[in-house]
Amino acid sequence: MECQYRSRNGRLFFKVEGGTQKELFENIADLQEVFEADEACGMCKSTNIRFRVRDVKGNKYFELRCLECNAQFSFGQNKDMKSLFPKRRDEEGKPLPHGGWFKWVPKDEQ
Repeated sequence: MECQYRSRNGRLFFKVEGGTQKELFENIADLQEVFEADEACGMCKSTNIRFRVRDVKGNKYFELRCLECNAQFSFGQNKDMKSLFPKRRDEEGKPLPHGGWFKWVPKDEQ
């Protein structure tokens, strides 16, 4: 089975495949969780956000970056290292402020 899916904001278009309706449903849900995580910055509410991948010493970090206020939203990687999830909670399971969006401030400026 195959379907075409356009993201909620219309910017992205996907071809999704699955052997059954359940697989197709799961694959669409996976796409939505990552590619429709946020349509606007959680700090300044700007819609001028972009996908970004940083490579630090061989480790890749996946995030959304606000081009207006420079805030970022991070994605975690599942144990299989093949899929992502939006980071909205801290290590203790508590909700992060601003829906997970944050601005990095150097220690000397805190």
